[in-house]
Amino acid sequence: MTPHQDAPANPRRRPAREALLAAASRRFYADGLAGTGIDSITAEAGVAKKSLYNNFSSKSDLVTAYLHARHQEWLELYRAREEGAATAADRVLAVFDAYADHAGFAYDRGFRGCGLLNAAAELPAGDPGRAVVRRHKEEVETLLAGHVAELLPHSPERAGSLARHLAFLLEGSMARAGLEGDDGCLREARRIAAALIGNL
Repeated sequence: MTPHQDAPANPRRRPAREALLAAASRRFYADGLAGTGIDSITAEAGVAKKSLYNNFSSKSDLVTAYLHARHQEWLELYRAREEGAATAADRVLAVFDAYADHAGFAYDRGFRGCGLLNAAAELPAGDPGRAVVRRHKEEVETLLAGHVAELLPHSPERAGSLARHLAFLLEGSMARAGLEGDDGCLREARRIAAALIGNL
């Protein structure tokens, strides 16, 4: 899979919607939602402004599409990691690995943390984009809960509590990793997670 932030060699050869979404993804992550204008997106995508409004009803619609795309991008990374996971413990750690993989992309202005949370911080309460981010985080926690339940099949309450603990560990490490600009905190969080589930 080619990371969304890699600039296309010739954007004019790509369908307009795909080119616009790829350009918006790079600019939203690098410059923020408010800091990214429609003109910079269309210029980078190599399409006319009219093409943007033929494909997206508004900038808000484009932001929501970007958030959905980033969620799907993470899921693909996770599924690739999950395929190589032999045990339930490995599958828990695959969630952490997928976040580290996302952090390792060659971002235009370096790694700035979770693109979904960064975007949510700019959106007002009730915005559809915030719901997309919330569903992503809930899905990540659900994945963790399923894998931890395999490790603790007879202790569902303990499994649920540990899964939430791991989800908070992951989110905290992602926030710190974004501040530090690399995946070091994510790697450390993975080691902590491995120790927490190592004796289950």
